[in-house]
Formats: sequence, structure tokens, C-alpha cells
Amino acid sequence: MRAVVRKLAMAGVCGAVVAASLAVPARAAGGPSWRPAPTGSDARFRGLAAVGHDVAWLAGSGGTVLRTTDGGRTWQNVAPADGAGLEFRDIEAFDARRAVLLAIGEGDASRVYRTSDGGRSWTLGFKNDDPKAFYDCVTFFDSRHGLAMSDPVDGRFRIISTSDGGRSWRVLPSKGMPPALEGEAGFAASGQCLVSHGKRDVWLATGGGSRSRVFHSRDRGLTWTVADTPLPSGPASGVFAVAFRDSRHGIAVGGDYRPGEPSPKAAATTGDGGRTWRVASRPPAEYRSGVAWPAYSGPAAVAVGPTGSDGTLTAGRTWKSFDTGSFDTVDCASDGTCWAAGEQGRAARLTFSRAG
Repeated sequence: MRAVVRKLAMAGVCGAVVAASLAVPARAAGGPSWRPAPTGSDARFRGLAAVGHDVAWLAGSGGTVLRTTDGGRTWQNVAPADGAGLEFRDIEAFDARRAVLLAIGEGDASRVYRTSDGGRSWTLGFKNDDPKAFYDCVTFFDSRHGLAMSDPVDGRFRIISTSDGGRSWRVLPSKGMPPALEGEAGFAASGQCLVSHGKRDVWLATGGGSRSRVFHSRDRGLTWTVADTPLPSGPASGVFAVAFRDSRHGIAVGGDYRPGEPSPKAAATTGDGGRTWRVASRPPAEYRSGVAWPAYSGPAAVAVGPTGSDGTLTAGRTWKSFDTGSFDTVDCASDGTCWAAGEQGRAARLTFSRAG
């Protein structure tokens, strides 16, 4: 019991440090910053699983999968032997040994792998056999129960489910899924177009159509409701990522991913589990592809994109830039440690330096 209390206390301290770091003005002496963790790779990492201060997993282009167990000082290549050339866009890790990995693409390029030995070996749990399906993101409620989502097949988003930690998957019935809009899809940009919280809640973020929307299921993907968001939507724009602090309070970020294109209204918030969304009163100034809500940080959250990083202390209503480096995805572990990753092998951990 004392060990559990110490663990919870430390998680609370880490979350408080994240919140304090985001409160410091970006140009002040000290404050939040990303501490680089050189990977030695030139892959673009859009998949990231933060396990803790020492352990993180990266999934990226060219069949690249890396893992660190020493806080980013060194990285090991732990990619599946048959993964050369695959585009790995999402990864969910439970500890330093167990992880589930998603490859995206047309037809059988969409796959889900699983490891239980730190990536020394992988088993293929799912290979897509429908040429109309294209899988974007994966999420887990616990170490056994998870979902992955595909762009619409026959007019509805497709969901596959596992109850054995990714060893096997089944396609869920589509009757509980509302119809998709013309052109609507998920964006496989950060592994955050499908996210879960707690034992049963899961949200699916979209764009590409006439409206950007967020779908919500309270029963692990069997039935869904859907709500419009105020983020502009089009072939290159919409909601790219969502994060939830609990079953009610959430943040959505996105915009237009094309370089140089304006991205007004790039963030929105919900306080009712996604039934309604309000545009941020001061959103990030540019497109953001990833967002994370650290445990025990209260209203503090962080968003990233190719042109920089932003923090909020108001649960997503107002944002302030604190870094101009390029990242595609961000994730925070249960101990409050936040990692980010992106192009040219970039990986980093969020740190806080005190002024003076």
C-alpha cells in the first residue's frame, strides 16, 4: 500500500511540474522546453507511446520502430522483421515489453502487430483484406481491450476490436455507427484520431468532408453518436487529434496541414463528453497535429505541430506558444512525463528549467 501511495504522490508531483512549466512565459529565462533525445534515425515519427520518464516507443516511416529504456539517451531498433517499407503511424505501449503497433495503407498494408518481449519478436494480429479499408489509429482501454479504426467502408467508419491484447481482432457491426459525410476520413497524422479514456469511452476525430466532427462511443465502439466541431473542414483540414482529461472534458486540435495555409479556429473544447464543442477563444496560431493532457495537471495541456508547440492552462480555451521546433505527435505517461516526436528522427522530452 505504501508503494501505491508513493507512486500516486509522485504522479501528482509530475503533473504539477508540467502545469507549472506551461505557466512560465515562453521567452522567460527558464520555463518549458523540449529536451532533444537524438534517435540517430531520419524517419518521420507520427506514432508515439510514452510509458514514463525512462521508457518510450516511436513508430515511423520506412518500417521504423524504436524504443528507449533510459530516458532517450539510447534507442534500440525493434521493428518487426517483415515491416520494411511499412508506414507505422500509431503505437500503444503498456510497459517496456508490451506494445501494439499499427501500420497504415491500402489493402494489406494496414496491419496490427503485437510484442511482449520489448520488440525482439512481433506477432501479426491483423492484416486487412478489404481493399476499401484504410486504418488510421489504434487505442486501448487497458492491456487487453482495444480498438482500431478505418476510414469509411460502404459509407461508415469501420471499427475492429480486440479483447486479448492485440493477438486477434474482429470487425464490429456497423449498424451502431452514424453515416459518414462525403469525403470524411480520419487523419493518420499523430496516432490521435482515435482515443479512449477509462474503461469504455472512446472518441473518433474526422475531417475531409463538409464539416469536422467527433464521434463518441460509451460502449467500446458498439454504438456511436456524432457532433460537429467549429474547426474548418476540407480535403486537407479538420480535427487531427483529440485528448480527454476525463469522460467529459476534451480538447480537439487541427487545421489545414498544407504548409503556409492558414488554420483559423485550430482548437476547440468540450465539457460534456463531446456532445457540443466550442472554439478556443485564443487558439494556436497555426495547424496542430497532436495534443496531450498530462495526468494530474488539471487544466494544463500541450499541443504540437510542424511549426511549433503550444501550452494551455485553461483546459484548451487559450493557448500560448513555447517552442518553434517541428513535432507531429505528443504523448504523456501516467507519471506526467511528456514526450514528442516528428520529422527527421526528432524525439524529445518536456522539461522545466527555473529562471535564474
